[in-house]
Amino acid sequence: MASLDIGIDLGTTSVIVYMHGKGIILREPSVVAVDTRDNTVMAVGEEAYEMIGKTPAYINAIRPLRDGVISNHILTEFMIKEFLRKTSKSLMIKPRVAICVPSSITDVESRAVVQAATNADARKVFLVEEPIAAAIGAGIDIKEANGVLIVDVGGGTTDVAIISLSGIVRSDSIKVAGNTFDEAIIRHIRQKYKLLIGERMAEKIKIELASVFEPSENEKTTIKGRNLVTGLPQKIEITQADLYPALLECAMEIVASIRRVLEKAPPELVGDIYSNGITMTGGGCLLNGLDKLIASHIHVDVRRAEEPTDSVAIGTGNVFDYISDLSDGFVNASTYQH
Repeated sequence: MASLDIGIDLGTTSVIVYMHGKGIILREPSVVAVDTRDNTVMAVGEEAYEMIGKTPAYINAIRPLRDGVISNHILTEFMIKEFLRKTSKSLMIKPRVAICVPSSITDVESRAVVQAATNADARKVFLVEEPIAAAIGAGIDIKEANGVLIVDVGGGTTDVAIISLSGIVRSDSIKVAGNTFDEAIIRHIRQKYKLLIGERMAEKIKIELASVFEPSENEKTTIKGRNLVTGLPQKIEITQADLYPALLECAMEIVASIRRVLEKAPPELVGDIYSNGITMTGGGCLLNGLDKLIASHIHVDVRRAEEPTDSVAIGTGNVFDYISDLSDGFVNASTYQH
């Protein structure tokens, strides 16, 4: 039954749930707030995200996933169960669940994801690699003998893969993505201006100002934080060009990953990619200038998917239509739960 098939984009930054036939039914930050006095969960998702940087000492707002994989199994299980509870109208019927994972995931990490979903009352669990899900969500026909290059820039990882005939031909996964750019902004502001800012302010700067291609001195924004010398609140004005060197270093690691994949690819598929171009997905690909930077170094056209932030979730939810064709797209069949 289509209504019982759920796809989960289990991201480092956010969790997006897609129900087959209905579309996206939930989108919340992957954050859990815990009261350390008795280890009870106080809030999950949006409510917990609002607590980041604003809690008393005994409350921790924790991201239970790091770099695309589970770092806290208990909290991840609790988070998945809570989101499934919100999205499943009837707890009497357990859904089939497909969860996307980075292409570099290990067997141990795969089993942790499957176990968390199974304990959260999933009837059957499939793991699908992010590039496959991203391609399906971007509207690409992955069953053709035609090479396509997917660059999925998420919160914790960037996955680069060449896909043909429903399988991944060459791939690379690096732990450089949206959160890495946030960390680079925090580090740059701290080192240059002796100003400490939080992750939410860094993300705001990234969205509103940051660019990794032909930055402008005229684009400016005001940021607020704590002066590390005086310990007092302070605000400063920074330009787009000021941030550029710190962000370019991270962006060039993504370019290098794409180069590695292309260098190992069969020449016929490289020819296809020259014609088809590169398709970018994931919220991280919205970083200003990243598509132009990649195009200038790889010398092929680069396009963003129509819904880059949601592509992986859409593809994961629709992956059930491809189960008979995706023997190479699923991860470690021995870890599935039936």
